[in-house]
Amino acid sequence: MNLSNLENYKSHILEYGFTVINGIFSKEEIEQITSILLHTDTSKENFRKSEDLFAVRQFLKEVPEIKSVVFNENIKRIIKDIFGGKYFVVKSIYFDKPETSNWYVAYHQDLTISVDNKTDLPGFGPWTTKQNQFAVQPPLNILENIYTIRIHLDDTDENNGALKVIPKSHRKGIYRPETIDWTVEAEEICNVEKGGIMIMKPLTLHGSNRTTNGKRRRVIHIEFSDIELPETLQWSEKMNR
Repeated sequence: MNLSNLENYKSHILEYGFTVINGIFSKEEIEQITSILLHTDTSKENFRKSEDLFAVRQFLKEVPEIKSVVFNENIKRIIKDIFGGKYFVVKSIYFDKPETSNWYVAYHQDLTISVDNKTDLPGFGPWTTKQNQFAVQPPLNILENIYTIRIHLDDTDENNGALKVIPKSHRKGIYRPETIDWTVEAEEICNVEKGGIMIMKPLTLHGSNRTTNGKRRRVIHIEFSDIELPETLQWSEKMNR
């Protein structure tokens, strides 16, 4: 993969809120990631299992041996050239949408960050707590600063839950899905090849449909920021690469 000029991808993200770059992981690297996942103990509380979805919260903490494969030279280059040299990991999740999944996700923005405790700070709220994990909606500038990388371990299209997005919606602040004006907005499906990535701004309205083609969809979702939170608060998954 020739990543000599990432400016086009960067400008596409800034204007439209997302981009797709295929060929970031080799077949061998995807096999390596899959092998590590196969041999992971899934009995811990951060592992969620149902017929429609298998998910791992705090993925890079729970499966630390995967980091060296996930942060290959291509990903490091993308983080440095598109995001910026000071960006670090702030959140990671693994999703496995099985072949028969009826799981679908309605249009939404990613409005919360994961933090280490609950504390009263101006501009932060509302708060949620799940399994001793704290999430909060931060001030808008923090959300606008985040980049998300979604690494695809399977070919993904509209028939097995590829993300659908509303281009440019990331530039409209908090945009409630029930207020989407379809006379002015257009939907775009983000097909991604196995070994490819989608990069997205979390304020981009996005959702996904049920699986209809009997094909699996596995995704590693990692969020990055270069903002330090107020002193009394820390990113719960802060991790320098």
